[in-house]
Formats: sequence, structure tokens, C-alpha cells
Amino acid sequence: MITTENLFLICDSIITGFFSLCYLYQIFFIFYELIKRKRKSSDTKPPKHHTFGVIICARNEQSVIGGLIDSIKRQNYPEDLIDVFVVADNCTDLTAKYAEASGATVFERQNKNLVGKGYALDFAFKTLWSKGIKHDAYLIFDADNLVDSDFVKEMNLKLCQGYRVLTSYRNSKNYGTNWITSGYSLSFIREATYLNKAREDLKLSCAISGTGFCVKREILEENDGWKHYLLTEDIEFTVDSVIKGEKFGISEKSVLFDEQPVNFRSSWNQRMRWAKGFYQILGKYGGNLLKGIFKGSFSCYDFFMTLFPASAYTVYNLIKAIVECVYGFISFSGNLNTFKLVFNCLWPVVSCFCIMYLLFFAMGLITMITEHKVIRATRAQKIRSVFTYPLFMMTYCPIAVVAIFKKVEWKPIPHNVNATIDDLEETKVN
Repeated sequence: MITTENLFLICDSIITGFFSLCYLYQIFFIFYELIKRKRKSSDTKPPKHHTFGVIICARNEQSVIGGLIDSIKRQNYPEDLIDVFVVADNCTDLTAKYAEASGATVFERQNKNLVGKGYALDFAFKTLWSKGIKHDAYLIFDADNLVDSDFVKEMNLKLCQGYRVLTSYRNSKNYGTNWITSGYSLSFIREATYLNKAREDLKLSCAISGTGFCVKREILEENDGWKHYLLTEDIEFTVDSVIKGEKFGISEKSVLFDEQPVNFRSSWNQRMRWAKGFYQILGKYGGNLLKGIFKGSFSCYDFFMTLFPASAYTVYNLIKAIVECVYGFISFSGNLNTFKLVFNCLWPVVSCFCIMYLLFFAMGLITMITEHKVIRATRAQKIRSVFTYPLFMMTYCPIAVVAIFKKVEWKPIPHNVNATIDDLEETKVN
């Protein structure tokens, strides 16, 4: 006879097994890249030098905009083939003035109704094209970024291989500040190495990640500009393109240094927007992704897994832990002493926490071992970040739940790390 408890265990095993199988391919990605660590040299003469338009969407970024423009002006690439454009989007500070002083062409935009990076990008492309200014490709950055001196050169080489959209290697300006900044940073570095690079090596599509990406003009003209306006316009663009059969690549030697939020409130707001954006994309494109899966597109499967099961499984585990706690209290409250009662109630939560911690710890550790040379932090900060990375990742659990019910709007993240590319290159790393 199957008891209620046994039935619950059977159902849990089936659900857990299903989600584990769904994500097994990402474990394969890790082992594949660990084996295929040797990279081909890119020191070859490109068959073509593309012209690049650099688009920077900035909202009240006067403290950091100059550093990014300076790093772009110092590229190991023909200077006359790079033009820098800044969209001063709903700014109330001196961003436009500082950008012009740094050598950029500035377009000011004031629109309190259509708020978000997607609208600013579309405004930039439409403004350029209306003036007859066209480039072979566009590089998209956030104002707080810095780029290494070979960024454009490496992007050009990858474009010559036939890619129309490329992402970059996303590093960090402030990795060692605290557990929040290192959590973000290690996550982006893992994404570049063990997701996007594996995808490219296996002939799948990479994903762009908000900033530091390259788009050829022809794909934008096919879309009549930038038509993706959801809260996570980068993933929306990726998913929409993958459904159409496009394959994005990664220029892993194009290194971007990004500034991460330093306090939990800003981090919560940003990741809440990401989580809500994922739900929006799933609602808009989920059906087409499923159609792509049934037609044999593994990239459609990959991004469906990225959008849906992780959040669903997170919510399931939280509900399961609560149910097990309540069941443990009801079932054993009259038969066990206080210690055993507390143990039976809390063990489901503790065991779930331990499994998640160990999983993320392993991911962080592998990433740190293989990528430690490029991380701009001290040895102590690197070691600490491996242990705090799982805690950072687990804070996505409440965010994923709250995002289901909460109305989320785009909010700017303050940036204050006024570093230069020289500062990062001179940082002592041990």
C-alpha cells in the first residue's frame, strides 16, 4: 500500500529527476570546455577592416562616461574606422557635456513614457540612419564599462568569420569590493567560459548579455532598428534571433570590464528586473521556442531552459520545503521530543540549502581555477568569492518568486567606480 509520504517521495523524485535531466547538458558544457582549453591564436591579418559605430546609452553617468570613451579611443584598430555615439537618455546631470568633451557625438533624448535601454537603442540607430551615417557593425556598451585595447580588433576578426552578432568576455572593474560584486562577476565569467564559449564550440548560439556586444548593420536593418523593448531587451533579442535560426558567437579575447552593484538593494532591483524580463520573454516567445525544439533546434531548447525551468524549480523547492516542514510538525509533534521535532521540521530546508550550496560552489570553484589569472582581485578576495558565490546565487530564489507577482519597472543603477583602463591593467593580481 502506497502511503501519502511514499507518494510524495515518488512525485518528488520524478520532478527532481526531470529537472536534473533538463540541465544535464550544462554539466556537459563544463567538461567539454575543460577538455578543450587550448585556444587558437587570433594573431592573423583580417581580410577586412569593418567600420564600427559605438553606441553608449547613458542616464546620469557623468562620473564614468569619460573612462569608457577614453578606452575606446585607445584601441589597437584604425582610429578612422571607429565613431563613438552617446545617447544621453533622460539625463539630468552633465553626462552630455562630459561625453562631448571626451570626443563622442551626443544625441540627447527626453521621453518619460518610453523608458528603457531598448527605446534608447532604437532612437540611436534611427537618428544615425536619418543623417545618412551608417557603419558595418555596431558595438553596444553601458556607460560604466571599460574595454581592453584589443576589443575592437578581436571583434573584427570574429566578424570576418561570418558572425552577425557577437558577445564578449565580461570581466569586472570591482570584483573584490564585496560578496555581491564578486557574485555578479564570477557569474558573468562563468557564463562567458562555460556557457557561451561551449555553445560556440558546439555550433550552437551564444547569448548577448546586456552590454559589450556587436551587431552587424544588416541584421538591424532587417528588424527596422531595435525592436526589443522588454525589461531584458538583450535576452529578448537573443531569443527572437535564435527562433529565426540566427547563431550568435563570442569574441572571447574582446574583454569588457563592467561595474557591479555594491549594495543589496541595487542588486535586488536589477535582478528583479532580469527575473521579470525572463517571465515576459517566456510569455511572448515561449510557444515559438517550443516549436523550434520540436523542429530539432537545440539552441531553442537551451534558451527555453534558461527562461523557464530554473525559476519553476526554484519555486517548487521552496514550496516543497515548506510542505515538508508543516508535514513534519503535524506528523511527529506528539511523538518526538523537542529536538527531534525541530530536526524533522528544519531538515528539508537545510538539505535543500546544502545541495544548492554545493552545486554553486562547484561551479564557482571550477571557474576560479581556470580563470583566476584574468580576475582583478587579490588571492584572498578570490578565495572568499568562491565560498560566497553560492550565497549570491541563492538570493535569486526569493527574487524569482517575488518577480511573479510584483510589477517591475526599469530603474537606473548608480555607478561610482571612476577607474580607467590603466588602473585595471596596473592592478596587482596575486
